[in-house]
Amino acid sequence: MSASPVTLAWGAATDVGRRRSLNEDAYLAAPPLFLVADGMGGHQAGEIASATVIDEFTALVGRASLTVEDVQQAFSVARDRVDALPDDAGAGAGTTLAGVALADVAGKAHWLTVNLGDSRTYRLSGGRLQQVSVDHSVVQELIDAGQLDAASAARDARRNVITRAIGAGSRSEPDFWLLPVAAGDRILVCSDGLPTELPDDRVAEVLRDEAEPQAAAERLVREAVAAGGRDNVTAVVVDALRVAAPVLDEVEGDTLPRVRS
Repeated sequence: MSASPVTLAWGAATDVGRRRSLNEDAYLAAPPLFLVADGMGGHQAGEIASATVIDEFTALVGRASLTVEDVQQAFSVARDRVDALPDDAGAGAGTTLAGVALADVAGKAHWLTVNLGDSRTYRLSGGRLQQVSVDHSVVQELIDAGQLDAASAARDARRNVITRAIGAGSRSEPDFWLLPVAAGDRILVCSDGLPTELPDDRVAEVLRDEAEPQAAAERLVREAVAAGGRDNVTAVVVDALRVAAPVLDEVEGDTLPRVRS
């Protein structure tokens, strides 16, 4: 795409929460990228890791669209940069990464969704909220194995233990999905501090109620902090206002096409 066929509006908000002294979340909200990274490691190390990853992706801002290869290359360089952090500035730290990029597939606009860790990407379409990303976490593996239900997972002591990350000794690869962009789509990218405090039905209600993406992001963060704020909370909301080119038909049912994992 020489020029993006999608007209976007977006907003973002972040808060340290009520129990942490440092905000280790970082985000990028600038076309064609909308990302959240949730650092871990403490003593500012997590903050450095998340900021390092977002800094690498910032170099892609301003392009009309990206490919899977573009995102994979930026991811690989970001991971190497996190692994190379010095002992006094983030060594051993890690971070999640989640979000979307605008992609061109055969001339048609798609959301290219990337995920590593337990930050999340949702899509609100036709008034219905769907989690696109799949958490890389111990409790998600137990849910997938039929050993834990969603209600129990929300209370499980292992809910913050992730199985993939950038850094922290991990060389894991992210998952990618491609979804056709439709006018009216609303994408939410968030750190796990948001779904920890707000159930999906409340998240959906806020996204439906707030017409402006900035107002929606701010309200989600505000409500998550008021509900407990046990972690940093970040939300990026992006709307597809208009799509100039036709898009592919929606994927039948709830199965989303996974590019690779």
